[in-house]
Amino acid sequence: MQAEDLSFFQEGSNGKGVLLVHGLTGAPAEMRLMARQLHKRGYSVYAPLLAGHGKGEAVLRRSHWQDWLETVETAGHWLSERTDRVYSAGICVGGKLALLAADRNKSKIGAVALYSPCFRYDGWNVPKSYIWMSSHIRFLAMIPFLDRLNFKETPSLGIKDERIRRRVAQMTNDGMLEHFPGRGLVEMSKLGEHLKKQLPQISTPTLIVHSQDDDLSSPEHARYIASHLGGPAKLHWLNDSYHMIHVDRQHSEVATMSAEFFEADYAECA
Repeated sequence: MQAEDLSFFQEGSNGKGVLLVHGLTGAPAEMRLMARQLHKRGYSVYAPLLAGHGKGEAVLRRSHWQDWLETVETAGHWLSERTDRVYSAGICVGGKLALLAADRNKSKIGAVALYSPCFRYDGWNVPKSYIWMSSHIRFLAMIPFLDRLNFKETPSLGIKDERIRRRVAQMTNDGMLEHFPGRGLVEMSKLGEHLKKQLPQISTPTLIVHSQDDDLSSPEHARYIASHLGGPAKLHWLNDSYHMIHVDRQHSEVATMSAEFFEADYAECA
C-alpha cells in the first residue's frame, strides 16, 4: 500500500466532523475503531497520515514536529470545508498535535479529546533504561549518531487485550512502525515542551482520557495538562486498558465519551 493511500475519510450525516490523529510511528489504520463508532453517531471522520509517517524509519527521522502539526492543520481545514463543525481527537503525540492545531485554528476546530497524553515514556512497563533516556533525550540528541538509534516497542504494544494486541501487531503493512527512531523521540520532546508553554493560553474545551493502568505513560501527564490548560477541561480515568485506549478493551467507552463531550453545550458554542 502506498503511503498516500493510508489516510481515510468517511462522510457522515449530522453535518459535523471529527479529525482523528494517530500517534508517533503509528498510522491512520489505528483510528478505525474510533472512526467506526463516531461514524455510527453521524459524524464525518477523517484520519490523515502525519508527515514523515507511513514510509519507514528513515523518512520519519527527517521529519519534525512542525511538519506533523502542519498535517493536522491542513486536515482540519480540509474537513471544515465539508462539515459545519469540526472536532478533533488524538492518541498520545496525536492528541498534543490536535490541541495545538485547535488553538491555532479556533474557527475551524471547536473541541478536542486527548487520549493518553504523554510528554515522555515513563509508564510501569517501560524499561528503566528507556525512562532514563527519555528524560534526557534532548541532551543525548547532541551526541553524534545517537538520535539514529531505534527503540523497540514494549511486548504489550500498549494494549491490555491480547486478542486486539495480536491484530495490531499485524498492522505493519498499514504503515505502522515496530520501532521508535531516536530522532522521533527528540521531536516528541520538543513538541511537548512547546505545548507546556502554550497550555495556559489555550482556551479550547478539552476532554482528557487516561488509563490508571497506562503501561507507557504516567497518569501525571494527564493531570499536568488538566491543571495547566487555560480553557475548560474534563479529566476521565479508565481502569481496564493500557496506553492505546482507542483500540483497547474500553475503546467503545472512549468513543461514546468523546462524542458526548463534543455535543456538550460549551463545546458546541465555543
